[in-house]
Formats: sequence, C-alpha cells, structure tokens
Amino acid sequence: MIKIISILFPIFLGIIGYKMSSKKMSKYLERNSLILKDPIINSLLKKLSFSLNLPQLEVYILEDLNINGLASNDGKVFLTKGFLEKYYSGIISAEELIGVISHELGHLALGHTKKRMVTYSLQNALQMGLGYLISRFIPFIGIYISSFITSLLTAKLSRLDEYEADKYASALMIKVGIGIEPLITLFEKLDKLTVINDNLSWLKSHPSSKERITEIKKNAKDWLFVK
Repeated sequence: MIKIISILFPIFLGIIGYKMSSKKMSKYLERNSLILKDPIINSLLKKLSFSLNLPQLEVYILEDLNINGLASNDGKVFLTKGFLEKYYSGIISAEELIGVISHELGHLALGHTKKRMVTYSLQNALQMGLGYLISRFIPFIGIYISSFITSLLTAKLSRLDEYEADKYASALMIKVGIGIEPLITLFEKLDKLTVINDNLSWLKSHPSSKERITEIKKNAKDWLFVK
C-alpha cells in the first residue's frame, strides 16, 4: 500500500502543479493579449476556418517581444508582438505567419496541450522515483541525475509533438492552396532571427530548423506524388 501511495502521490502533485501553472498562464495570456486585426492575415484565416469547418478563427497577439507562437489549454492561438513586428517590417510574410498559426492549430487538434498535463505529471513521478533509487547508490547527486534523465525524455517527447504539428500544418496549408513553401522559408528565417546552439540539440524541446524542413519536404513529396 505504501509503495502504491509513493507512486501515486508524485503523479497527484504533478497534476495539481500543472493545473495551477496552466490557470496562471491562462490569466496572464488573457491580460496581455488582444485579437489580431490585420486584413491580409484575416483573409487567409478565413481560408483555414473554411477548410476546418469552423465558423470563425481568431488569433491573439501577446504583448511579448520574443518571436514565438503558442496554443493555450483553452484552445486559443497566440502570436507574440515580436512576431507581428517582423511581419510589419517586411521580414516575415503573412503566409509565413499562417504557417505558425497552422502549426499551433496542429497542437490543439492533435491533443498536445492536454497531453502535456500527463507528461508533466509522469515526469514529476519519474523524477522522484528515479531520484530515490539512484540516491541509494549515489548519495546527494541522485536527484540531479534523475532530473537530467527525465529532461532528456520529455525533450524527446516534445520534439515528436513538434514534428506532428508541422505535419498537420503542412497538410492544412496544402489543402487551402498556400503550400509548404512559406513553412520552409519561415524556418530558414527563424535560424537567423533567433540564437540557436546546435551543440545541445538533443536537449532541446524543438527539433532544429534543418530537421523540420527535411521532414516537411518529405511529407509533402509523399502526399503529392502518392499513386
């Protein structure tokens, strides 16, 4: 009975911790964002909403100068102000931003936002369990080793989610007639717009742009030339 409790308790703590942080994040996003109102982007969003059989598709601009896109647990898609500024300065095109939005829609459609709660909870339990086990053989630093191992595992799972969301975005953009080219040029530009250390790519939560471009091209080739 004690062993069962020792396994379930970390999972319970993980679920509570995730829900609390998720609620806090939702409030932060609500306070610091406004609905995107751009005629060009909104016209392209209508194509996405029609293809997805949605009555309306709204995107929110988050007051953040970093370049990022995200999907919240309550089903909203956000672009940062930093991303939008690159669009208005002519560095990023409307079609490339649609690629970001399509990617975030992929996370929502594929259940990745809900999956994160399970992953977070299991990570918490695994980290505590491994920490206890390793500490029996390597005192004092066992908890740090377990943290490192679980970080590797969750980073791997996150990269798989990114590939799946890219695949969803590619299919959606082909379906509405935009094609995959904006996704490819987007990732090429992101390498220049953000600082990336490829020496630690195996620890990253996202694959490298080069890897993502290769996978996007492969998927598109399979779909377009399938007999």
